[in-house]
Amino acid sequence: MTSRPGGSSAARRVPAVPAVPHPRGISNYNPPMPTGFLQLPASPTVDAIMATRRAASFTTRSIKTSTKLAGLKLALAMTDLTTLEGKDSPEKVRSLCRKAIRPFERDEELLGERLPSCAAVCVYPSMVPAAAEALAGSGVRVASVATGFPSGQYPLAVRLRDTEQAVADGADEIDMVINRGAFLRGRHDIVAEEIHEVAGVCAASPRPVHLKVILETGELETLDNVRRASDIAISRIRDGDFIKTSTGKVSPAATMPVTLVMLEAIRDEYLRTGRHIGMKPAGGIRTAKQALHYLVMIQETLGHLPGGNGNPWLSPTLFRFGASSLVNDLLRQLVKQKTGRYTAAYDFSEA
Repeated sequence: MTSRPGGSSAARRVPAVPAVPHPRGISNYNPPMPTGFLQLPASPTVDAIMATRRAASFTTRSIKTSTKLAGLKLALAMTDLTTLEGKDSPEKVRSLCRKAIRPFERDEELLGERLPSCAAVCVYPSMVPAAAEALAGSGVRVASVATGFPSGQYPLAVRLRDTEQAVADGADEIDMVINRGAFLRGRHDIVAEEIHEVAGVCAASPRPVHLKVILETGELETLDNVRRASDIAISRIRDGDFIKTSTGKVSPAATMPVTLVMLEAIRDEYLRTGRHIGMKPAGGIRTAKQALHYLVMIQETLGHLPGGNGNPWLSPTLFRFGASSLVNDLLRQLVKQKTGRYTAAYDFSEA
């Protein structure tokens, strides 16, 4: 699917910036990028036709009933509920948080078990305090978009302050957007430096804060650009951080070929360095059937890597769905598998 320059088995990359001690003793600190550290990793080219065919093949797998049930519950636990609208309010955020903690109020009555909570609730920075208060002690994480979402066109100092405030207010995860204008005009060094600076803000927090780098793949135009942006982002983030397809504000958002190309970049990084980079497709995934197709893709792309114990990407720790509308379809399918009949849409609270 990909051809690599020079016939090598993996794309050539330069090492990440060496770790240095933080002046206050904070671990995993990303120091400011040294002057001149502008060399970027090489990226393989992508065969778009083969990537599309390979992605389509994941939709043809037959899944047994027991595996489907496990997959539906796993997809539910991997989902980030999101509200990113101009009319957002603390009341709406608190309602979404209740849905994330207990996706289906009648789960024990109809299914005989308590379903897992969703992975996170993603909000604008101004809504982080409300989300942090509502989710305290639940295990559901608070995610905040930042860095001039969704355009990424604000001055870097403003974007860094945006991130710092979200972290200070209680965000466990930061979803940053890259500057696509800089990327498309060839200023990959600017994109790399900005990602590194935001990662540094997350790393400087006294508590763990993960970073998700949104590529906005719908604006990157080609799969080659998606792979290039993925490699740049991966080279500047930490073990356990994520790359993410979309803001949800641009069409197309997540697609299976785009997600496959990004998963292959993650696979190649693991084979090269042993680092685990997370993945989040966001936008456009609305049905349980689609979610299961994505889980098949994760297993077949990342499930048989050397030195692995199982597939760590089949976990909310390293894979997320950004798809609020997905949750209720997952619940409908779970009820169908248990009772043999579909419930009406109004039987579930809105996400």
